[in-house]
Amino acid sequence: MSAASNSRKIPLICSGHSRPVPEVAYSPNTPDGFFLVSACIDGKPMLRNGVTGDWLGTFVGHKGAVWTSHIDSKAEKVVTGSADYTAKIWDAMSGEELQSFTGTRIIKTVNFSKDDTKILAGGQDKIISIYDLAKPEAEPQKLEGHTSSIKVALWTDPNTIISGGQDSTFRVWDTRTSKEVKNHAFKSEIKGMEASLDKKHITLTSGKEVHFLNSTSFDLVKSFTLPIELNTAALSQDNSTFVVGGSTDFWVRVYDFNTAKELECHKGHHGPVHCVRFAPDSATFCSGSEDGTIRLWQSGDVKCYGLWQEYQEKDAQKSEVAV
Repeated sequence: MSAASNSRKIPLICSGHSRPVPEVAYSPNTPDGFFLVSACIDGKPMLRNGVTGDWLGTFVGHKGAVWTSHIDSKAEKVVTGSADYTAKIWDAMSGEELQSFTGTRIIKTVNFSKDDTKILAGGQDKIISIYDLAKPEAEPQKLEGHTSSIKVALWTDPNTIISGGQDSTFRVWDTRTSKEVKNHAFKSEIKGMEASLDKKHITLTSGKEVHFLNSTSFDLVKSFTLPIELNTAALSQDNSTFVVGGSTDFWVRVYDFNTAKELECHKGHHGPVHCVRFAPDSATFCSGSEDGTIRLWQSGDVKCYGLWQEYQEKDAQKSEVAV
């Protein structure tokens, strides 16, 4: 067990939202650093500095809860999906709304294609719609096969999309043919899924189980059953640990990837944890919660730097630092 597991880690708290935070997403590393976007039921997604959590801007224009958000590969554009049935594209620098695509039901997941020329949107209509950003008036390409609401969908390569949701089935799609090419049926609803930073695994949660699939073949690599109902999981870049959050308690837990031994348990949220993600530099991970906050946690051994350094110097009695 690392030294970090014997120390209480102090999160940086990113406040500003007034309702639950269902999803958070990091941008890749860029020449300007990396960034963090958060969806929120208050209808006002936000962009932050990915290292410090500092607020950079709010995207204003949705007329309903925002369930999902994603940043493109250059951190130049943001896409959001909402209960107002729209997926919107925003300029990440100015906050200006660039494009809006209207669906037929609440949108629960959005994602940029690998070349940033398209977006996907899915949700309560049970259909994945693919929009070409260069042809905004064109009818979207549709991937049909889910039998219940889609919770999450994302591109894994230019021609492949994966998805999961309330029908408890993980599906793989070939965008060249619009056909489903593979699927896995799980015991419970798929609530969370990510293409992990190691580029070798897909991490998904279903009931109390966390599953790791090969990111190329989509074959199941390993599964663990944990003592909580899971909403989300994320795998570290070096494959040493994974982080989870759930609905039966308000804690963020870190487990050993090889043994599923619990290494750390971080308390502080005041509601279920809906989404966890590792930062692209692997130095931190973030959690978004029902309590309306995002918390940034150090990964691995506790280090003194930035606001963590300032906290330790100024007040060693406080347990959290708000940003």
